[in-house]
Amino acid sequence: MGIKQKLQRTISPRNRAVSHISDVPKGHFAVYVGENLRRFVIPISYLNHPLFQDLLHWTEEEFGFEHPSGGLTIPCSEDYFISLTSLLNAS
Repeated sequence: MGIKQKLQRTISPRNRAVSHISDVPKGHFAVYVGENLRRFVIPISYLNHPLFQDLLHWTEEEFGFEHPSGGLTIPCSEDYFISLTSLLNAS
């Protein structure tokens, strides 16, 4: 199963715990990061970047497809995630 299909399965609207779906712009998706589950809305183009794909594989190993927040939870610090997205924005 590809990364995009895994992500769609993870944040499917049938999961009632996912909220704020309507405030995510087209071409973006929401993730929850860190101990406080801070919500970030990021471009789907990140799915094609090898560094982000590595992070998604790590997420799958950590949580599988059952995420505690109901959305895609990424098990890293907010600082790391912000650094990674800054790097992705620059490339």
